[in-house]
Amino acid sequence: MNKTVSLGSALLCTFIWGTTFIAQETGMQNIGPYVFNGVRFFVGFLALIPFYLLLEKKNTKIILSKNPKRFLFLSISIGIFLFLASVFQQVALLYTDVANAAFFTIFYVPMVPIIVFFLFKKSIHWSVWPSVLLCLMGGYLLTNFHDATVRLGDTLVIICAVFWSLHIIFISKIIEEFDAPILIGLIQTIIVSVLSLILASAYEDFIIEDILSQKFEILYAGILSGGIAFVLQIYAQKNISAAPAAIIFSLEGVFATIAAWILLNQILDINNILGCSFILAGVLFSQLIPEFKKLKINNIK
Repeated sequence: MNKTVSLGSALLCTFIWGTTFIAQETGMQNIGPYVFNGVRFFVGFLALIPFYLLLEKKNTKIILSKNPKRFLFLSISIGIFLFLASVFQQVALLYTDVANAAFFTIFYVPMVPIIVFFLFKKSIHWSVWPSVLLCLMGGYLLTNFHDATVRLGDTLVIICAVFWSLHIIFISKIIEEFDAPILIGLIQTIIVSVLSLILASAYEDFIIEDILSQKFEILYAGILSGGIAFVLQIYAQKNISAAPAAIIFSLEGVFATIAAWILLNQILDINNILGCSFILAGVLFSQLIPEFKKLKINNIK
């Protein structure tokens, strides 16, 4: 049941991320990327406070009594990784098109198992590698990247993918030791908000009227993506290791494509459909093969 709940959390999280991509793009019509990120994640922080007070506050002292210094180190690291990933992604949208951004962002899928293997000397189930290949092929077809031109801004997206990878990996580390997903979500969202607003005060204009003109995009991206979805990610990674989780999260591109088809009347061509199919196949392969192996072992016993 725990694995089922985690899978459900991962899919819902990924669905929210995918549909938020439209709000991220349209939300910068009147404001800069730092202002958008700062306000968005502050809204996410505010949205999580009631959940924390109702569900986790009474257990916080018990949870943190294990090793408060390590919890602080891991949670701050996660916040910084999320800040760098989200800022690089948001700024990159000013210098490259959506096809390039979506394709290069999916590079976190192969980066996660590679970093886990070399940084933590942790073995990776063989099913991850063909799943990664399927997801990359799917991302290539889904974004029509073959029609795009590589730009300097794409470097920002690749850097963003590195920090997404580190964020996913460190989420797996912290949730193994501390069962406080909402508190972790609160800490990371306020870190991203504060650091983004510091950059905004230095490089952008902070005009209330302009921010209010993007209120719907900010509320959607803030409450659902910046707040709830990132907590769902933490719940998901309680029972799903980093590499398979990254593969599941690659479904973000599938949900983004479907959302664009429904909301923006964009046409789904054969490449888009094949891309969705490849990513879905990669996700299923990464989840089902290890389960088949467990069933086989249990039957032998």
